[in-house]
Amino acid sequence: MNFENALTLWTEDRLTQAEAARMLGVCERTFRRYVLRYEDSGLDGLIDKRLAQASARKAPVDEVMALCDRYRSRHIGWNVRHFYVWYRKGGGRRSYTWVKNQLQAARLAPKAAKRGAHRKLRERAALPGMILHQDGSTHQWVPGQRWDLIVTMDDATNEHYSMFFVDQEGTISSFRGASETINSQGLFCALYTDRGSHYWHTPEAGGKVDKKNLTQFGRAMHQLGIEMIPAYSPEARGRSERAFRTHQDRLVKELADHGITTLDQANRYLDKVYRPAFNAEFMEPSREQGTAFVPSLNAPIADILCEHFERVVGRNNCVTFGRLTLQIPADSHRCNYVKTKIRVHRYPDTSLAIFHGPRLLARYQPNGDLITEPTQQAA
Repeated sequence: MNFENALTLWTEDRLTQAEAARMLGVCERTFRRYVLRYEDSGLDGLIDKRLAQASARKAPVDEVMALCDRYRSRHIGWNVRHFYVWYRKGGGRRSYTWVKNQLQAARLAPKAAKRGAHRKLRERAALPGMILHQDGSTHQWVPGQRWDLIVTMDDATNEHYSMFFVDQEGTISSFRGASETINSQGLFCALYTDRGSHYWHTPEAGGKVDKKNLTQFGRAMHQLGIEMIPAYSPEARGRSERAFRTHQDRLVKELADHGITTLDQANRYLDKVYRPAFNAEFMEPSREQGTAFVPSLNAPIADILCEHFERVVGRNNCVTFGRLTLQIPADSHRCNYVKTKIRVHRYPDTSLAIFHGPRLLARYQPNGDLITEPTQQAA
């Protein structure tokens, strides 16, 4: 369905191939291949048949191990080009690239530093909801107070969907920005962020993010089907950085002019006055008519955009969570939950809930007091 939608927009000249490919999360070349397969065999032609096949040219494990053992035993410290000459003299038949990739995969040969790229101005997304930016800016917004301003904005139009101050940026503020945007606009396609620890796990400082080991926020985006895109330089976040320069210049003056000094007052001013005025002045029309936002329908957004923790129920039908002991109330559907794996949800307002699979068992105040016995199911 997503491919057919992207194909329709492309054939009607409402999207370029690059934009249609971005909607599907693939490159332009793959999109062109999809189009040819679709014309030949319909939707069945889009199934990747390579998933069930092993490459006939794949090298045996023994050959790879022998190559690495030879390098370790006699050629440690040699560059790949030098070693490859001896590899060919010894009867090796593989290509230079194959040898280099195997040695680098075994961490026997270093990878060369990436060459500088010729950067070009990136065009805005064609439709609202295709790419959103979320970022935070620490600044002295009022005298003697340093807060973080969290902004969630659209790449296509520059519209700010969510904007608020917090004491410190983190997972909870990211959930709040995404929740306010989804509740007002719907689900979006992709989210562009920095490599903050609440967005990504980064094994090596300054290196690439780990897209398999997800953070709490990454898990929520994956659950909603929203692609996350990491930014590897300030230039990559140029649009949000330029917006923050404007906010740091204008917002500080406006807060001072209105005599605002507290966090609550500042957030009310942002929501009622500043953000609507900023959008009215700085919003740009999208290059194409329409929207890429999708209604969330009955998706339990609140139970997705929160922290999830797995726990095991004790013999007294209680769950230990931090310093709290959460008592599971009596259940007419089950005698007890002893030794059962359950899931604890911690919401942005620090209230708690316990789920067994998709079934809500109980909700609790931040101090662990039971709120009410559940009468509905949630995911």
